[in-house]
This record gives sequence, structure tokens and C-alpha cells, in this order.
Amino acid sequence: MPAKLSIPPVQPGSGHENRCPVRDVLDCIGDRWSLLALLVLADGTLRFTEVKRAIGDISQRMLAQTLRSLERDGYVTREVHATVPPKVEYTLTALGESLLAKVTPLIRWADENHDRVRRARKAYVPPVAVAAL
Repeated sequence: MPAKLSIPPVQPGSGHENRCPVRDVLDCIGDRWSLLALLVLADGTLRFTEVKRAIGDISQRMLAQTLRSLERDGYVTREVHATVPPKVEYTLTALGESLLAKVTPLIRWADENHDRVRRARKAYVPPVAVAAL
């Protein structure tokens, strides 16, 4: 059994949330699109439109924002080629590759257990709200 990880408590509004490495890293990669973008880039350098096509249901604006966040945090590099129209390519960095190596088991797990999760969601009955006295 793996060693238990500790996550330090942070008081709301204290400004200490950036001191927690888990919160700080997951803030970027824990959104709806970042892991998908990293997964798509695992096959090599791609142009913006190729990343968008591979993900499918992401808007151009959201993809640009996601890729900017991944670039800011050092997971991808962005190279602009001076052509008309400009050609922009994205590549995983060594940091991005190391992250992807760690989350690939989670991605596999999600793929293997997706049907079970969907069945559980469908079967879920929320608790009845109890009126306050």
C-alpha cells in the first residue's frame, strides 16, 4: 500500500493556497481539457488545428486558453513560424512528458471503468433534504 500523502489545510481567503503543491499543480491540469491536450500531444508536435481536431468538442477560445496555461506551467512549448497565415505548433516538454507518464494510468482507468461510472451515476438517488427545525 502506498504511503499516505498529506495535504496541508488552507484557510479560505488566507492567500496560502499557492503554498500547497497539490492545489497549485492540479489547478492547471485538473480542468476539463488539459489532460486531453497533453494526451493528444503525446504523439508528437501538432499544429493548433490538429490539436483541436483531435479533441473535437473544444472551442477554439478554450483550446487557446488551455494551451496557454500548459505553456505557462512548462508542460508544452509553443513555436510560431513566420508564415502567412502564421503556423503555430505545440510540443510536450520533458516536464509534460513526465506528467503524462504519471497520469496515463488514471486515463487508462477512466477508459476501462467509464461504463461502471455511468451506471453508478444513473443509479444514484440523491438524499432527501431534511428541513431545518
